[in-house]
Order: sequence, then structure tokens, then C-alpha cells
Amino acid sequence: MMRSAVLQSGVQAVMRLVYPPHCLTCNAIVGTDHGLCPDCWSRTPFLAGLRCDLCGAPLLGDDPTEIVHCDDCRVSARLWTRGRAVLAYRDNARTLVLALKHGDRTDLAEPAGRWMARVAQDIRLPGQIVAPAPLHWRRLFRRRYNQAGLLGSVVARELGLEHCPDLLVRHRFTGTQEGKGVDARFANVAGAIRVPPRHHARIADRPVLLVDDVLTSGATLAACAEACYSAGAGDVRVLALARVVKDR
Repeated sequence: MMRSAVLQSGVQAVMRLVYPPHCLTCNAIVGTDHGLCPDCWSRTPFLAGLRCDLCGAPLLGDDPTEIVHCDDCRVSARLWTRGRAVLAYRDNARTLVLALKHGDRTDLAEPAGRWMARVAQDIRLPGQIVAPAPLHWRRLFRRRYNQAGLLGSVVARELGLEHCPDLLVRHRFTGTQEGKGVDARFANVAGAIRVPPRHHARIADRPVLLVDDVLTSGATLAACAEACYSAGAGDVRVLALARVVKDR
């Protein structure tokens, strides 16, 4: 057994010499798997410090443990109870999200999901079900995968939670949200997402952690949260890889 482990370790060491790990975005050689080189790291806006407790947007303040809400969350009533995000959606963060979403870089789901799991530690609940924001079947057919589902799988594994990739379905095609104002975004997805009857008993009185790649207006996650509550969920929280933030 020990001999096999030593042999495997040796093979891995040789492989790392032949195929050293590369930066997630620029392909420069880095010291660890799924890492970013110093230049890409400096251009990747990780959210830290005081953040909105509902959406993860960065806020001015000295105490990162203070529970506060941003202006957007005060204006647009949120249907979920708490929320987190890892990155501000700009610079290299935007590059990473778009590569995962449209560039077939499904390998990015592993490191991104781990980042998400770390920031979600304080909104994790016992018995929580992790569920991704769903794609309509037409979009899923073209893309071949749901990036939120890939992220959700890693998040659930890292947090030791149940993952239900088909908890929610988008039964009406809503097209793109790009170019629409806040009110139009909410109207576009209203009633478009639901929990299939076969899952109602599964989530009855249980907490749900919704996962998505980008939180912009919150319209999609609001529709997901409404569907979960309508099906009997006890609590809904949200987790996004990136959050669109306003310039200060």
C-alpha cells in the first residue's frame, strides 16, 4: 500500500514537471493547480470587507461582520433572506465568468465553486439544499451545460450539502436579460420558473441555497426564490460567483 502511494506520488511529481499548472486566465505557469498568476490576481476583484448581507455588494465601513443592506436591496425588496458573492463583475472576473458561461471552460467551475463555498460558510444552514438557477431547455441545448449547475455541484460538495440540479425548471423561454432595465428584467422572468411537483415534498420546510453565476438586478434569483417558497421551502438564500456593482 505504501509502495503504491510512493509510486503514485512520484508519477504526479513527474507529471507536474512535464505539465506544470497554468494560470486560469492567461496560461502563465503558476505554483498550484487552479491558480491565478500575480498579474491576473491583481486584476481579479475579489469582494472583501463590509458587504451587503443580502447580495454581497461591497459597502463602505470598517466592520465586516456588521449586517447592513445596500441601496439596491433597500429599493428592491428581496425574497431571499441572505446572500453572498465572490467577485465584482468587471476586469478579470468578467473574463472568468464569460469563459465559463460561453467559452466551454467548464474546468473553471472547480476553483470558482470552491471560492463560492468559502464565502458561503456563514449562510450555510443544516439540511440546506443547493439548487442552481435553471436554463430553459432551448438555451441548455445550445450551451450543452448549465454553468450554475456546475458551480452548484462544487459548492454542495465543499459545504457537505445536498445538491439538486433539477429542483427548479424554467418552463418559459425568457430570452436574454441584457439591455433591459430593472423593471423589465423582473417582468421578463415573472412566473417563468417553478419547482416541479415531484420535488415539493423534498423541499417542504427545508432551506434552499440558490446558486448562479452573476447577480445583476436579482430578477432571476427572485423568481427562483418565489418558486421555492411557493413549493414550501422554509428559507431561501443566494450565492453568486459575481455581483454587478456600481462605481463608487
